[in-house]
Amino acid sequence: MIKGTKTSGAVSLVLRGANDYMLDEMDRALHDALSIVKRTLESNTVVAGGGAVESALSVYLEYLATTLGSREQLAIAEFAESLLIIPKVLSVNAAKDATELVAKLRAYHHSAQTKADKKHLSSMGLDLSEGKIRNNLEAGVIEPAMSKVKIIQFATEAAITILRIDDMIKLVKDDGQEED
Repeated sequence: MIKGTKTSGAVSLVLRGANDYMLDEMDRALHDALSIVKRTLESNTVVAGGGAVESALSVYLEYLATTLGSREQLAIAEFAESLLIIPKVLSVNAAKDATELVAKLRAYHHSAQTKADKKHLSSMGLDLSEGKIRNNLEAGVIEPAMSKVKIIQFATEAAITILRIDDMIKLVKDDGQEED
């Protein structure tokens, strides 16, 4: 890091690595980190990370599904279940017991949504270093709210697009083509 420059409007980072592959990976990681900081500053609001949003939304949608009496109930319940993939994958990637952690996380969010005196539990997320549940807002594990909303919207739109495909597309070899 170069300090003591006359102007602070620009910063240069010099990366050193053993080979080009390592330098490319460090460059991508640095770019991702700076992009998240930029998004956070643009968003002006943050949400708890570590699967907190997905778990809370899943609990809310499961309750909503029970209030419906049509086929929509099944779709909403399945969507709620699919949101739990994020905390499950986070837990598995950290070599933790995903079933236990996600069950505890859901219990915290259910309490936060159903009991008025437990609203403070709404920021609970995964602590993958210790393998437990903690308040991720207090711990500083945050995500830009704008990014989280867009991620959920894009994933939902992609799933809907896939579900709308009702014909299988099959490539048929032309008789005039030679085999390679």
